[in-house]
Amino acid sequence: MNITSVLHSFLKLILVLSLLYTGCSSADETHNTTRLRNQQGEYIYRKYNENSFSLAPPAKNTPKTYPWDKEQSGNYPLITKEFFRCKGSSLNPCHVVQKQTEILHCYDCGGVDKHSLPLRDGKEFIYPILIELLNHIQATTGKRVVITSGHRCPEHNTYNNADKENQYSKHMIGAEVAFYVQGLEDKPETIVNIIQNFYKTNPRYKGKKDYEVFRRYEKQDTNVSTPPWHNKEIFVKLFAKKEGRDFDNRHPYAYISIQVRYDRDLNQNVNYSWDKAFRNYHRW
Repeated sequence: MNITSVLHSFLKLILVLSLLYTGCSSADETHNTTRLRNQQGEYIYRKYNENSFSLAPPAKNTPKTYPWDKEQSGNYPLITKEFFRCKGSSLNPCHVVQKQTEILHCYDCGGVDKHSLPLRDGKEFIYPILIELLNHIQATTGKRVVITSGHRCPEHNTYNNADKENQYSKHMIGAEVAFYVQGLEDKPETIVNIIQNFYKTNPRYKGKKDYEVFRRYEKQDTNVSTPPWHNKEIFVKLFAKKEGRDFDNRHPYAYISIQVRYDRDLNQNVNYSWDKAFRNYHRW
Protein backbone atom coordinates (compact mmCIF):
# COMPACT_ATOMS: atom_id res chain seq x y z
CA MET A 1 0.00 0.00 0.00
CA ASN A 2 1.49 3.34 -1.03
CA ILE A 3 1.29 6.69 0.75
CA THR A 4 -1.42 8.01 -1.59
CA SER A 5 -3.81 5.21 -0.61
CA VAL A 6 -3.21 5.77 3.09
CA LEU A 7 -3.95 9.49 2.83
CA HIS A 8 -7.10 8.77 0.79
CA SER A 9 -8.39 6.35 3.45
CA PHE A 10 -7.61 8.85 6.24
CA LEU A 11 -9.53 11.64 4.55
CA LYS A 12 -12.57 9.35 4.10
CA LEU A 13 -12.50 8.57 7.85
CA ILE A 14 -12.42 12.24 8.77
CA LEU A 15 -15.35 12.95 6.44
CA VAL A 16 -17.46 10.16 7.97
CA LEU A 17 -16.77 11.37 11.55
CA SER A 18 -17.70 14.95 10.63
CA LEU A 19 -21.01 13.82 9.15
CA LEU A 20 -21.82 11.78 12.24
CA TYR A 21 -21.06 14.72 14.60
CA THR A 22 -23.12 17.15 12.52
CA GLY A 23 -26.03 14.76 12.42
CA CYS A 24 -26.07 14.27 16.19
CA SER A 25 -25.92 18.04 16.84
CA SER A 26 -28.76 18.72 14.42
CA ALA A 27 -30.87 16.00 16.03
CA ASP A 28 -30.33 17.47 19.51
CA GLU A 29 -31.23 20.96 18.36
CA THR A 30 -34.36 19.67 16.59
CA HIS A 31 -35.40 17.79 19.75
CA ASN A 32 -34.93 20.82 21.97
CA THR A 33 -36.85 23.06 19.57
CA THR A 34 -39.75 20.61 19.42
CA ARG A 35 -39.84 20.29 23.22
CA LEU A 36 -39.95 24.06 23.74
CA ARG A 37 -42.68 24.41 21.10
CA ASN A 38 -44.85 21.80 22.84
CA GLN A 39 -44.58 23.40 26.30
CA GLN A 40 -47.77 25.06 27.42
CA GLY A 41 -48.41 27.24 30.51
CA GLU A 42 -51.44 26.93 32.70
CA TYR A 43 -53.61 30.04 32.78
CA ILE A 44 -54.49 31.21 36.30
CA TYR A 45 -58.10 32.21 36.71
CA ARG A 46 -59.09 34.68 39.44
CA LYS A 47 -62.25 36.41 40.39
CA TYR A 48 -62.66 40.16 39.96
CA ASN A 49 -60.49 42.12 42.48
CA GLU A 50 -59.10 38.87 43.87
CA ASN A 51 -55.45 38.90 45.02
CA SER A 52 -53.10 36.02 45.55
CA PHE A 53 -52.64 37.17 49.16
CA SER A 54 -53.84 40.10 51.25
CA LEU A 55 -51.65 42.72 52.90
CA ALA A 56 -52.37 44.08 56.34
CA PRO A 57 -52.62 47.88 56.49
CA PRO A 58 -49.41 49.52 57.77
CA ALA A 59 -49.35 50.15 61.50
CA LYS A 60 -47.48 52.99 63.21
CA ASN A 61 -44.99 51.67 65.75
CA THR A 62 -43.63 53.63 68.69
CA PRO A 63 -39.80 53.62 68.58
CA LYS A 64 -38.06 51.82 71.41
CA THR A 65 -36.49 54.00 74.07
CA TYR A 66 -33.12 53.67 75.71
CA PRO A 67 -33.15 52.80 79.42
CA TRP A 68 -32.23 56.38 80.36
CA ASP A 69 -35.13 57.75 78.29
CA LYS A 70 -37.81 55.99 80.34
CA GLU A 71 -37.73 58.63 83.05
CA GLN A 72 -37.86 62.35 82.46
CA SER A 73 -36.20 65.25 84.22
CA GLY A 74 -38.31 68.21 83.15
CA ASN A 75 -38.66 68.05 79.37
CA TYR A 76 -35.53 65.95 78.88
CA PRO A 77 -34.31 62.43 79.68
CA LEU A 78 -33.24 61.75 83.25
CA ILE A 79 -29.51 62.30 83.73
CA THR A 80 -27.73 59.17 84.96
CA LYS A 81 -24.11 58.16 85.47
CA GLU A 82 -24.01 57.23 81.76
CA PHE A 83 -23.81 60.96 80.95
CA PHE A 84 -20.56 61.22 82.94
CA ARG A 85 -18.45 58.82 80.91
CA CYS A 86 -14.97 59.93 79.88
CA LYS A 87 -14.84 61.87 76.61
CA GLY A 88 -11.38 60.65 75.62
CA SER A 89 -10.72 59.16 72.18
CA SER A 90 -7.69 57.44 70.66
CA LEU A 91 -8.45 59.36 67.44
CA ASN A 92 -7.44 62.66 69.05
CA PRO A 93 -4.03 63.94 67.96
CA CYS A 94 -0.99 64.14 70.22
CA HIS A 95 -0.66 67.27 72.36
CA VAL A 96 2.86 68.67 72.68
CA VAL A 97 3.26 70.67 75.90
CA GLN A 98 6.36 72.74 76.60
CA LYS A 99 7.41 72.42 80.25
CA GLN A 100 10.22 74.34 81.92
CA THR A 101 12.74 71.53 81.58
CA GLU A 102 11.11 69.13 79.13
CA ILE A 103 8.70 68.68 76.26
CA LEU A 104 5.68 66.55 77.18
CA HIS A 105 3.87 64.50 74.55
CA CYS A 106 0.29 63.82 75.71
CA TYR A 107 -1.82 61.09 74.12
CA ASP A 108 -5.52 60.68 74.78
CA CYS A 109 -7.17 57.54 76.15
CA GLY A 110 -9.51 55.20 74.29
CA GLY A 111 -12.58 56.59 76.04
CA VAL A 112 -15.64 54.51 76.93
CA ASP A 113 -14.45 51.67 74.68
CA LYS A 114 -11.37 51.16 76.84
CA HIS A 115 -12.31 51.84 80.47
CA SER A 116 -15.17 52.15 82.95
CA LEU A 117 -16.33 54.82 85.35
CA PRO A 118 -14.82 54.90 88.88
CA LEU A 119 -15.86 51.99 91.07
CA ARG A 120 -17.45 51.61 94.49
CA ASP A 121 -18.17 48.16 95.88
CA GLY A 122 -17.27 46.74 92.46
CA LYS A 123 -19.86 48.84 90.59
CA GLU A 124 -19.52 51.96 88.45
CA PHE A 125 -20.06 55.01 90.60
CA ILE A 126 -20.60 58.76 90.32
CA TYR A 127 -21.35 60.74 93.47
CA PRO A 128 -25.17 60.86 93.67
CA ILE A 129 -25.38 64.53 94.64
CA LEU A 130 -23.99 65.53 91.22
CA ILE A 131 -26.70 63.57 89.42
CA GLU A 132 -29.41 64.92 91.74
CA LEU A 133 -28.35 68.53 91.25
CA LEU A 134 -28.19 68.31 87.45
CA ASN A 135 -31.64 66.72 87.26
CA HIS A 136 -32.97 69.40 89.63
CA ILE A 137 -31.55 72.14 87.38
CA GLN A 138 -33.03 70.50 84.29
CA ALA A 139 -36.46 70.06 85.89
CA THR A 140 -36.48 73.61 87.32
CA THR A 141 -35.43 75.41 84.15
CA GLY A 142 -37.09 73.10 81.61
CA LYS A 143 -33.86 73.32 79.63
CA ARG A 144 -31.21 70.77 78.75
CA VAL A 145 -28.12 70.43 80.92
CA VAL A 146 -25.03 69.83 78.78
CA ILE A 147 -22.26 67.97 80.63
CA THR A 148 -18.96 69.02 79.10
CA SER A 149 -16.73 67.07 81.45
CA GLY A 150 -17.69 64.29 83.84
CA HIS A 151 -15.30 61.47 84.68
CA ARG A 152 -11.78 61.77 83.31
CA CYS A 153 -9.38 58.87 83.48
CA PRO A 154 -5.82 60.00 84.40
CA GLU A 155 -4.70 59.75 80.77
CA HIS A 156 -7.52 61.94 79.47
CA ASN A 157 -7.15 64.30 82.42
CA THR A 158 -3.52 65.02 81.46
CA TYR A 159 -4.44 65.27 77.78
CA ASN A 160 -7.25 67.66 78.68
CA ASN A 161 -5.03 69.93 80.78
CA ALA A 162 -1.39 69.17 81.57
CA ASP A 163 -1.02 71.94 84.17
CA LYS A 164 0.34 70.91 87.56
CA GLU A 165 -2.78 72.19 89.34
CA ASN A 166 -4.94 69.80 87.30
CA GLN A 167 -3.05 66.67 88.36
CA TYR A 168 -5.29 66.30 91.42
CA SER A 169 -8.62 66.91 89.70
CA LYS A 170 -11.67 65.32 91.31
CA HIS A 171 -12.92 64.52 87.81
CA MET A 172 -10.71 61.42 88.05
CA ILE A 173 -12.63 60.05 91.04
CA GLY A 174 -16.16 60.84 89.80
CA ALA A 175 -16.57 63.74 92.24
CA GLU A 176 -16.67 66.69 89.84
CA VAL A 177 -18.71 67.79 86.83
CA ALA A 178 -18.52 70.76 84.44
CA PHE A 179 -21.65 71.83 82.53
CA TYR A 180 -23.76 74.63 81.09
CA VAL A 181 -27.51 74.94 80.42
CA GLN A 182 -28.81 75.45 76.89
CA GLY A 183 -30.72 78.70 76.64
CA LEU A 184 -29.12 80.07 79.81
CA GLU A 185 -25.53 80.23 78.62
CA ASP A 186 -25.36 83.94 79.47
CA LYS A 187 -27.03 83.56 82.88
CA PRO A 188 -24.81 81.21 84.89
CA GLU A 189 -25.63 83.04 88.13
CA THR A 190 -29.22 81.85 87.72
CA ILE A 191 -27.96 78.25 87.81
CA VAL A 192 -25.93 78.95 90.96
CA ASN A 193 -29.09 80.27 92.64
CA ILE A 194 -30.99 77.12 91.65
CA ILE A 195 -28.24 74.99 93.22
CA GLN A 196 -28.47 76.94 96.46
CA ASN A 197 -32.28 76.71 96.51
CA PHE A 198 -32.01 72.92 96.12
CA TYR A 199 -30.48 72.75 99.60
CA LYS A 200 -33.02 75.15 101.07
CA THR A 201 -36.07 73.25 99.76
CA ASN A 202 -34.93 69.62 99.91
CA PRO A 203 -36.34 67.88 103.03
CA ARG A 204 -33.13 65.92 103.47
CA TYR A 205 -31.25 69.11 104.37
CA LYS A 206 -33.98 70.94 106.28
CA GLY A 207 -32.62 72.53 109.42
CA LYS A 208 -28.98 71.69 108.55
CA LYS A 209 -27.30 75.07 108.37
CA ASP A 210 -23.98 73.70 107.16
CA TYR A 211 -25.82 72.50 104.03
CA GLU A 212 -28.40 75.28 103.60
CA VAL A 213 -25.97 78.18 104.01
CA PHE A 214 -23.45 78.83 101.23
CA ARG A 215 -20.32 80.84 101.89
CA ARG A 216 -17.97 82.51 99.42
CA TYR A 217 -14.40 81.33 99.02
CA GLU A 218 -12.36 84.54 99.23
CA LYS A 219 -8.82 83.24 98.79
CA GLN A 220 -7.00 84.15 95.58
CA ASP A 221 -5.72 80.64 94.79
CA THR A 222 -8.43 79.69 92.26
CA ASN A 223 -8.41 79.91 88.46
CA VAL A 224 -11.65 81.94 88.32
CA SER A 225 -12.36 85.64 88.79
CA THR A 226 -15.72 85.05 90.55
CA PRO A 227 -15.34 83.89 94.17
CA PRO A 228 -16.69 80.32 94.39
CA TRP A 229 -19.58 79.21 96.61
CA HIS A 230 -19.45 76.28 99.02
CA ASN A 231 -21.37 74.51 101.74
CA LYS A 232 -20.47 71.34 103.60
CA GLU A 233 -21.19 69.04 100.64
CA ILE A 234 -20.19 70.87 97.44
CA PHE A 235 -17.88 73.54 96.01
CA VAL A 236 -19.25 75.58 93.06
CA LYS A 237 -17.07 77.52 90.60
CA LEU A 238 -18.27 79.80 87.82
CA PHE A 239 -15.97 80.02 84.80
CA ALA A 240 -16.41 83.11 82.63
CA LYS A 241 -16.34 82.88 78.83
CA LYS A 242 -12.55 83.19 78.68
CA GLU A 243 -11.73 81.17 81.79
CA GLY A 244 -11.08 77.49 82.24
CA ARG A 245 -10.73 76.67 78.56
CA ASP A 246 -9.44 73.13 78.03
CA PHE A 247 -9.97 70.24 75.64
CA ASP A 248 -13.37 69.30 77.14
CA ASN A 249 -14.51 72.93 77.41
CA ARG A 250 -13.83 74.29 73.94
CA HIS A 251 -17.24 75.98 73.74
CA PRO A 252 -17.58 79.80 73.99
CA TYR A 253 -19.97 79.79 76.97
CA ALA A 254 -19.58 80.45 80.65
CA TYR A 255 -19.87 77.19 82.55
CA ILE A 256 -20.18 75.85 86.08
CA SER A 257 -18.11 73.28 87.92
CA ILE A 258 -19.40 71.37 90.96
CA GLN A 259 -16.98 69.47 93.19
CA VAL A 260 -18.07 67.10 95.95
CA ARG A 261 -16.48 67.99 99.29
CA TYR A 262 -18.30 65.63 101.66
CA ASP A 263 -19.61 62.10 101.20
CA ARG A 264 -22.97 62.03 102.98
CA ASP A 265 -23.20 58.21 102.75
CA LEU A 266 -19.77 57.46 104.25
CA ASN A 267 -19.76 60.57 106.49
CA GLN A 268 -16.28 61.63 105.42
CA ASN A 269 -14.55 64.26 103.35
CA VAL A 270 -13.98 63.56 99.66
CA ASN A 271 -10.33 63.96 98.69
CA TYR A 272 -8.29 63.02 95.66
CA SER A 273 -5.89 60.11 96.06
CA TRP A 274 -3.64 58.29 93.61
CA ASP A 275 -5.30 54.95 94.37
CA LYS A 276 -8.80 56.33 93.74
CA ALA A 277 -7.74 57.94 90.46
CA PHE A 278 -5.41 55.32 88.95
CA ARG A 279 -6.48 51.98 90.44
CA ASN A 280 -10.20 52.41 90.86
CA TYR A 281 -11.62 51.68 87.41
CA HIS A 282 -11.70 48.76 84.97
CA ARG A 283 -9.64 48.69 81.80
CA TRP A 284 -10.36 46.48 78.81
